[in-house]
Amino acid sequence: MILEQRAVAPFFKNGFVIGCEETREGVIIDPGDEVDDLLLAAANHRLTIRYILLTHAHLDHITGVDRAKRATGAPVGLHRDDNFLYEAVVQQGQAFGLPVRPQPPVDFFYDGEGPWRFGRYEVRVHHTPGHCPGGVCLAVRRQEDSNATLFVGDTLFAGSIGRTDLPGGSLPVLLQSIRDVLFRFPDETVVYSGHGETTTIGRERRTNPFLAHGG
Repeated sequence: MILEQRAVAPFFKNGFVIGCEETREGVIIDPGDEVDDLLLAAANHRLTIRYILLTHAHLDHITGVDRAKRATGAPVGLHRDDNFLYEAVVQQGQAFGLPVRPQPPVDFFYDGEGPWRFGRYEVRVHHTPGHCPGGVCLAVRRQEDSNATLFVGDTLFAGSIGRTDLPGGSLPVLLQSIRDVLFRFPDETVVYSGHGETTTIGRERRTNPFLAHGG
């Protein structure tokens, strides 16, 4: 699998390009202020972007949607429960003292797990509310493979979890999402988060202070 990760100031939020090495089809996940770097990575790999997939709609994960859609023509997917945040991106920016432009309307809402396919790969969507109502985890795997790679947005971090003090957040719901959805994946499953370093399900199950030992 082709995988490129980028992050820039001020939020240093991770955006991703993933692609099929055989067909050169790909997807962009959570294009934010690093969108130009993501588009350059996609171009360098000669990828045709099939979808722009959002893990949730906080402003740092969506400020590059318009640029990505204009450059690729790909449809934008989001969980319906986060559409209120997506449509309020200008107000989200104002809360942080940042000028943010409106983004184009969402093209489709996730209807169950999917899958959404690009080349020999597929993306399955798992609802993981708690950081926000419409947060999702994107499980990416080669179609004939049982092992997935997880892109979890701000649900789970290496050694931490997403904040729950923003509109629609809930700590009990977030912890339940992680335990009931993410921790069903095998320990060796690689996890790419919206901020910070890569981790694995096993590492977080054993050592995450919010989750280990029944915490």
